[in-house]
Amino acid sequence: MMSKRSRILVLVSALALGLMYVLPVWKIDLEAPQYPEGLGMRIQVNTIVGVKKHDLDNINNLNHYIGMKRIVPESIPELAVMPVIVAVLMALGVFVALVGRRWLLYTWMALFLSISAVGMVDFWRWEYDYGHNLDDEHAIIKIPGMSYQPPLIGSRQILNFKAHSWPGGGGWAAILAGMVGFGVAVSEWRRVRGKSGGEGSAPTTGGASGGGATAAGLAGAVLLAATTGCGEPGPRPLVAGTDQCGQCLMTVADDGHGAELVTTTGKVYTFDSVECMVAYRTHGVGDEKIHSVWVTDFSNPEVLVDATEAFFLVSPTLASPMGLGITAFALRQDRDGAVHAFGGTPRDWAGVQELVMAEWPEGSPPMGHGGHTASMAPAPSSPGG
Repeated sequence: MMSKRSRILVLVSALALGLMYVLPVWKIDLEAPQYPEGLGMRIQVNTIVGVKKHDLDNINNLNHYIGMKRIVPESIPELAVMPVIVAVLMALGVFVALVGRRWLLYTWMALFLSISAVGMVDFWRWEYDYGHNLDDEHAIIKIPGMSYQPPLIGSRQILNFKAHSWPGGGGWAAILAGMVGFGVAVSEWRRVRGKSGGEGSAPTTGGASGGGATAAGLAGAVLLAATTGCGEPGPRPLVAGTDQCGQCLMTVADDGHGAELVTTTGKVYTFDSVECMVAYRTHGVGDEKIHSVWVTDFSNPEVLVDATEAFFLVSPTLASPMGLGITAFALRQDRDGAVHAFGGTPRDWAGVQELVMAEWPEGSPPMGHGGHTASMAPAPSSPGG
């Protein structure tokens, strides 16, 4: 039988799933210069609504311009079955807590985790369909090779919009319920395993031993992280508003144009723009000390791409923080789509280095840095991009 504490935790976790009926399960927000207050929609357990009264209509109107399908909650079958699935998980969780059988707990958690995984995959496929399967025949704005899929979780730049996708209050309740339930299942499994060891086994029950097992697990995780970090040098995530440019000493304020240089000893230098990184690479550090150079993927600012494998666009319309208009992309189709949207000249890594050395022969702009400029420009509204 499960311990009393475990049964209480399972009961609380099951009942916490009820928050999914009153709080948003997921939220997607859009930022753009032409919408200073932003646009947003909230995915509820059985419908999708706008954050403000007309947000969903405005999003559908924008989708129409680029050939995306309208978001019609009544046509999404998952919204019809999700309330039933949540109710079943709640009822099973309560039943597990009342009966107290471990095999029921393990079954409940396996079902919980399986449904969660399937749900996230289905959500990603839904976003992929909306972002890729476009009605090019009736689209007013057509940008060949451009996709409009929002991120599953996190943020992504899509033309002059920045899309944010995160769990809502109901989603976080489900995540915490799953974490607690999984922790209880692991605790019960360890408790049974300790009892089956007999008198000759080291005791594993009780508060002190449980804390020791947890501490040992944490220590192992820290040791694993430490030993992993001693391997091949590599980049780290850029932190806009915190990291400082190693060339011009300005704060990295634009998370769509940043760059990094990694030395052979593993030291990471951060930069607010590709041009600053190239200048520092040329004038500030010898090639023998450089391990790798990385640039931010403008279409997915959370991703850093090896500069030698990136696709670049030099465009006065899509301005970069230090003024040379250099923007990097991980995928050729995203870069080519930006060419149609903003104009400019595609370049490879060698061409970008030549441009910076020609424009900044001394390693900095001839008239000084001049500060950060706006890094985003509104997408063209004319048909055909």
